[in-house]
Amino acid sequence: MHLQDLPALGAALDAGIFAGLTTKPDGTHCAVVLLADKPGGKLTWQQAVEWAQSVQGELPSRPVSALLFANARDQFERAWHWTSETDEDDGSYAWGQDFYDGSQSDSHKSYEGRARAVRLIPLAL
Repeated sequence: MHLQDLPALGAALDAGIFAGLTTKPDGTHCAVVLLADKPGGKLTWQQAVEWAQSVQGELPSRPVSALLFANARDQFERAWHWTSETDEDDGSYAWGQDFYDGSQSDSHKSYEGRARAVRLIPLAL
């Protein structure tokens, strides 16, 4: 996909909505698609990871979660959602994004929280 082929923010794209652009640590520029699927209830972090994979997506990273708060907040319950990132100091914790106030914090992976999946589509610039 090319940058000039992207729709407006919030428009349909690849089984979801276009939520913005991100750059991965390896330098790959990607379109962020928030997938329409939602799990039936709250999940532990591991369950959330597995659910996201089952819908051919992934949990958003912390930077992508912040982008989703900025560009697609109205697509989320105003509550805490898991990200893909674990705590560097204690692997039994993972980070989440609060879609009420925009804050990020970590919780024990056994905590049951909400989840949404994204798909990152590499762009040819």
